[in-house]
Amino acid sequence: MAPIENSYILKLSCPDRPGIVHTVAGFLVERGGNILDSAQFNDRFTGGFFMRVHFQQLTGQSDLATLQRDFAPLAEQFEMQWELVDAAIKPRVMLMVSKIGHCLNDLLFRYKTGQLNIEIPAIVSNHKDFYQLAASYNIPFHHLPLLNSTPESKAAQEAKVYELVQDNNIDLVVLARYMQVLSSDLCKKLAGRAINIHHSFLPSFKGAKPYYQAFDRGVKLIGATAHYVTSDLDEGPIIEQEVERVDHTMDPEQLTAIGRDVECVALARAVRYHAEHRILLNGHKTVIFR
Repeated sequence: MAPIENSYILKLSCPDRPGIVHTVAGFLVERGGNILDSAQFNDRFTGGFFMRVHFQQLTGQSDLATLQRDFAPLAEQFEMQWELVDAAIKPRVMLMVSKIGHCLNDLLFRYKTGQLNIEIPAIVSNHKDFYQLAASYNIPFHHLPLLNSTPESKAAQEAKVYELVQDNNIDLVVLARYMQVLSSDLCKKLAGRAINIHHSFLPSFKGAKPYYQAFDRGVKLIGATAHYVTSDLDEGPIIEQEVERVDHTMDPEQLTAIGRDVECVALARAVRYHAEHRILLNGHKTVIFR
């Protein structure tokens, strides 16, 4: 869908109190804004309020910087955490991958066909397997190996990763089956702007060949979870999950294939929600306005 001219997205969270929606709507109307869509949520368990507003500037009297400056005092009054962005600007996404490429391939296809409104200026891998795939999309491929790594070499490799994030003005890092654990330091630097994907709904099957372990236990569900990266491995705020039913007729290879499919779907949705500024953090959870 073509972007709407002069449109912006405001998302915010704050303690709930009367008058928030009225005040925000009034602020926009006073500055020539026309609300295109709006969603809000009151968390009755925490007392938090969450809101996303997509609006168009009809008069052209306020640019983005002016809107941000004028909204700041209002945000302070309501103790808001907030973000106001130009809806036409595509987030810059860096993809990271190791030796399993289904998620990478899926994201690249969705990007190329316009299903994901993003830019991909860099692909990073600790292996060389997908440099030709990156070249076919004219995307720079950065090989940062980690064979026989030491703590010092891993720290040096992560420093190069973060340098690429800074040099390319990256808004979001996607671990598209990047099979390395990020350090606590890098997790903190990428807080709220790094997404990972892993299998789920496989009870307690960790380590190598989880789908083979699942086959041995006769599971009935195969799933995947996309979440924000934190220093707690695979414990970050969940963004999206997908699940598929399986049965006794399926062998481990079939379970693995199904698992890869649901990983692609869950990760692509998570990237789209982030790119469209639909996600707000709510403690260890997320609020997502689809």
